[in-house]
Amino acid sequence: MFKSKLYLLTIFALGLFRLEAFAQEVPPLEILQLNLQEALEYALENNVDAKNARLEILVSKGVVGENRAAGLPQITSTLEMTKNVQPPLIILPAEAGGIIPDDGSGSGSPDTPSDITVIPFAVNYQSSLSINVEQMIFNGSYFVGLKAAKTLKTLTEFDKVKTENDVVENVKKAYFTVLVNNERRKLVEANLTQTNALLKETEAMYDAGFVEKLDVSRIKVQSNNLKTELEKNEVAVEVSKELLKLHMGLPGAIEIELTQDLSSLNHETEIMKMLDESGTNRVEVDQVITNRDLAKLDLKNNQIQYMPQLSAFGTFQRVSGAENIGSVFQADRWFSTSFVGLRMTIPIFDGLNKHFRIQQSKLKVDQLENQLFYMEQNVALELFQAKKMLQNSLSSLVVQEENMELAREVYEMTKIKYNEGVGSNLEVVEANATLEEAESNYFSALYDALIAKVDLEKALGLLRVGISD
Repeated sequence: MFKSKLYLLTIFALGLFRLEAFAQEVPPLEILQLNLQEALEYALENNVDAKNARLEILVSKGVVGENRAAGLPQITSTLEMTKNVQPPLIILPAEAGGIIPDDGSGSGSPDTPSDITVIPFAVNYQSSLSINVEQMIFNGSYFVGLKAAKTLKTLTEFDKVKTENDVVENVKKAYFTVLVNNERRKLVEANLTQTNALLKETEAMYDAGFVEKLDVSRIKVQSNNLKTELEKNEVAVEVSKELLKLHMGLPGAIEIELTQDLSSLNHETEIMKMLDESGTNRVEVDQVITNRDLAKLDLKNNQIQYMPQLSAFGTFQRVSGAENIGSVFQADRWFSTSFVGLRMTIPIFDGLNKHFRIQQSKLKVDQLENQLFYMEQNVALELFQAKKMLQNSLSSLVVQEENMELAREVYEMTKIKYNEGVGSNLEVVEANATLEEAESNYFSALYDALIAKVDLEKALGLLRVGISD
């Protein structure tokens, strides 16, 4: 028993030694430093939706090539080898005479009636090699389909722009969220440090008999609340960082550090210029227009189905046959056949199938016309709302900043009065609570202003301005 315990302790000690050695070998985790521009560029390259949008363009190019290939010559080759286990027969009147096989399958068989003659119609082994060529000469659907494939490619390019706009919007909002949460955390840390200093002073005054126990308890409660608030803010910072990494397509194991602050991202001249902008054409409108064009091409394709289709075809074939398989491939047993022709397919009546498809296509075009009208109106309304929201957010931010400064002045003056013995502890606690509320309101207003700015950039169609691909 002692030996087994000693063995386990030895294994455990070796395990700890290996873990410690492994920990020393692992390099320290590097922190990726990012400004907003770098975060956006990385996201446009690595975000899953952005990558899929680029792949979808390649798919659409393949669709264009596939449709184009239908108008080129279609060439196929077929090689066949057949063993006639029971060769096909031709039945003739007995008067025609017959070549009766000795294997009992012909008219010489006891089961064969005397008034007919049965002749084998094939040899035991047959082989053929054929080449078929078909070329479309006229098919209205081909030309419409080719144009529709190119239009589809254009649509995927607009989809890519829309996806990238969404990525930029999400990354910007996530980046701003991290900055705001980080500033809020710093402010709570400063408040906690300040409150703890006040707590030490009050405890010293309590020990000297100048204040009551109640005064100390009030400040302790405030300190505890700030500690809880700080923990919440630290979690908020980490969560917002993870959200940013998700939108960027950055692996979660990589730590990031944002190198820009809020002041460098919100120049007043830039914001005023945005408020004067009339905007550019929105990609959402281009998407609807392209979908409408596709619907019109579908309508045209259904209408053109009433036209005939013309194609040319040709076949060249070499055939061979023999009673035994060894003779099939002899050169003198191969014979050539060939033919060429034109094929015209004329639609006559399909039970009104095309008629109803045309009606459906017309209705889809009308739906997209309505959607286009609604989209244009919605874009104009979104631009109007975004400008108003940003103006309102900026006004609110100015007010909340002023309130925060006033609350800070009140707190400082109340604290001075308390230290000089002409103010109460309760006044200090209330002033500090008012300051914390003002600071919270300020950061909420700041976040709203940042989000409103991004929304206006989206409404103006300026999200990707200045971002290199």
